[in-house]
Amino acid sequence: QVHLVESGGGLVQPGGSLRLSCAASGSIFSIITMGWYRQAPGKERELVAAFTFGGTINYADSVKGRFTISRDNAQNTVYLQMNSLKPEDTAVYYCKTRSMRLTNGVYYDSWGQGTQVTVSS
Repeated sequence: QVHLVESGGGLVQPGGSLRLSCAASGSIFSIITMGWYRQAPGKERELVAAFTFGGTINYADSVKGRFTISRDNAQNTVYLQMNSLKPEDTAVYYCKTRSMRLTNGVYYDSWGQGTQVTVSS
């Protein structure tokens, strides 16, 4: 199993910046992709940014040019740098990994506990 712990959320004014971190532990060798999702009140969880299996990066249109995903493989950590934050970015942000069990080739997803990001003046 993969265990994920997010950090870095908080309250920030519009136009401000935050950097989220997600540290992975456990069966990290089984991880195929990592990414960030968010869920605002009353809305479905949505992709924010993620590394694909091929190593490219997908961003939601709403965050392109403002958010940057990066990773430190040595630290098993993925980051989300969020700049020019808007009130509509307010949500709980979740880290997610997709892994494959080497014993049977079955894919499974792991989620962190989430970190709250609130953009408000």
